[in-house]
Amino acid sequence: MLTITNHTLEKLETLLRDLEYKVRYEKGNFKSGACLLQETKVVVVNKFITLEQKINALAEIIKQVPADESLLDDKQKAFYLNLKQMELEL
Repeated sequence: MLTITNHTLEKLETLLRDLEYKVRYEKGNFKSGACLLQETKVVVVNKFITLEQKINALAEIIKQVPADESLLDDKQKAFYLNLKQMELEL
């Protein structure tokens, strides 16, 4: 289980950036998600949702997007694999 703190949110954002995804917070009436815009990997999150919802959205996105683990250092790789494991426990 992820703790609901700004530090956790920052760890998830850093992980996505290390996986070469651009994280953007936008306003609007939409669900958060990942997409490919002109060959740029982008994750868009609704900026008005709660901290818990942002963390859950980023964690779910990380579980779903293809990732090149070779881009991660050992600490980031362990965090990434822990997130993937959480999917199995649900």
